[in-house]
Amino acid sequence: MDWKEILRRRLATPNTGTNKKKSEQELKDEEMDLFTKYYSEWKGDRKNTNEFYKTIPRFYYRLPAEDEVLLQKLREESRAVFLQRKSRELLDNEELQNLWFLLDKHQTPPMIGEEAMINYENFLKVGEKAGPKCKQFFTAKVFAKLLHTDSYGRISIMQFFNYVMRKVWLHQTRIGLSLYDVAGQGYLRESDLENYILELIPTLPQLDGLEKSFYSFYVCTAVRKFFFFLDPLRTGKIKIQDILACSFLDDLLELRDEELSKESQETNWFSAPSALRVYGQYLNLDKDHNGMLSKEELSRYGTATMTNVFLDRVFQECLTYDGEMDYKTYLDFVLALENRKEPAALQYIFKLLDIENKGYLNVFSLNYFFRAIQELMKIHGQDPVSFQDVKDEIFDMVKPKDPLKISLQDLINSNQGDTVTTILIDLNGFWTYENREALVANDNENSADLDDT
Repeated sequence: MDWKEILRRRLATPNTGTNKKKSEQELKDEEMDLFTKYYSEWKGDRKNTNEFYKTIPRFYYRLPAEDEVLLQKLREESRAVFLQRKSRELLDNEELQNLWFLLDKHQTPPMIGEEAMINYENFLKVGEKAGPKCKQFFTAKVFAKLLHTDSYGRISIMQFFNYVMRKVWLHQTRIGLSLYDVAGQGYLRESDLENYILELIPTLPQLDGLEKSFYSFYVCTAVRKFFFFLDPLRTGKIKIQDILACSFLDDLLELRDEELSKESQETNWFSAPSALRVYGQYLNLDKDHNGMLSKEELSRYGTATMTNVFLDRVFQECLTYDGEMDYKTYLDFVLALENRKEPAALQYIFKLLDIENKGYLNVFSLNYFFRAIQELMKIHGQDPVSFQDVKDEIFDMVKPKDPLKISLQDLINSNQGDTVTTILIDLNGFWTYENREALVANDNENSADLDDT
């Protein structure tokens, strides 16, 4: 019988002499007792018999509070032991050499040029002899991933070995970065990454010439690139997984190469010449030598042809101190202008162009910035250009979903974001765009002249 029905009948029972003597409160208490009894019996009958619910694992572990020193120490020690164990599971140099020897011994003829190949049968034989640490690499999935167009169904031994080396390096780097993850949550804060790079400097031969007094500026320059591109929401932390997935760490560790070419150093943000160039530019702009940049000082950046309207927006939106910009904010500015094709850089500039904070650029926004370009053209004695023509060209280049609005995503998808932003903020950039056909023709003529000589 349903518990509700039982309770209803019990309450409907005529009062006896005993009940008459009971107070109203006692009757309520009795009612509650009966309700609890019958409801408990009913719930017990409907109890879930699925044993799975009894074995649900614990999925939340509270982090120790700041005042729980012992628990924090215990957590740090256990993480260190865990990372050491993971490190021991990786192949060391001797084991990698042994793996290369086994692969070379089991190569499958014929060779393709000078490249040794191996078929699946020999691949499995090597896997059995290489030891338990290598087991994860000798799978059908890995073999199929590296199998391309070989008519004998083989893979390149060198490609496979490079794959193993890359995996080992990624795990080693992951462990190395995790040692600096103070919170133990899989991400690095700015101070964590600063400590990592500071301790990495002595291991990079290309940075041997840096003076120790410059270390703090170098670390700031290097860390800023990671955070500018990998922390677009400015949360102050980056996932270790994202650091490993991007190419920045490869660029940084490329400085281990003692014979790195001059050209490679110049294009590598993390190289000593690049860091000194950026910091030197900052010092040259800082005319009053107070360690900060005013709007007037920043106006001399690059070709000194950025519009005042754009510079006003920079100082309105970016972090400043008494109306002046520090080195860290300057680095964000440089990274945005030097990488205008990148989504993070376009996001930075788009925020400055979006004067109404609407999340899109309309005709009013474009006109607001282009008027400043027109004023600079008059000052330099250049022929004026119609805004309507420029506006039409911009919308033709971007092809936004909404014909009257340009969103950040429209700019990114168009692959013309760098051109559009340059047209709106820099007179020199606009002049280059306007005269692009003449400049190309001059380049072709100069090339022809060189060929003739």
